[in-house]
Amino acid sequence: MIFPITDLLDVQESIEWMTRYFHPNGLRCPGCQATTEQARLFRTRKRGLADYRCQLCQQVYNLYTGTIFAGSNLDARRLVLLLRGICKGEPSTVLAQELSLSRLCVHRWRQRIQANALALCTQEALADEDTETDEMFQNAGEKRRKAQQSA
Repeated sequence: MIFPITDLLDVQESIEWMTRYFHPNGLRCPGCQATTEQARLFRTRKRGLADYRCQLCQQVYNLYTGTIFAGSNLDARRLVLLLRGICKGEPSTVLAQELSLSRLCVHRWRQRIQANALALCTQEALADEDTETDEMFQNAGEKRRKAQQSA
């Protein structure tokens, strides 16, 4: 049974969560860094996102501006659930069914998100001198032993 999980999330809470994590200093104009208080509501899209027009430089921006989701037509609820599923390691086919998206769409988003995360990772060594075993062998790709042949 496919469970309509996107219907359970509140749109406004999803937008607030994304604002908190994607724009920790608050949503600002990408041109002049003015706050949304210095902008006017330009339009509200079908997906629930508000577009703002800066009153200082006249640039239009929204919650996705300046992120890898810029230009995306995903609504905030689907995007939050997509990020959650990718972080949990859920298969693309499962996510696609739950979010009513194509498997190819979910696969492409997964690749973009993982590539962005890899680009943001530091290449410096960890500060601590001790390393735990689970840190070393997580996703190491070890192969299991071959099954023994019965005689």
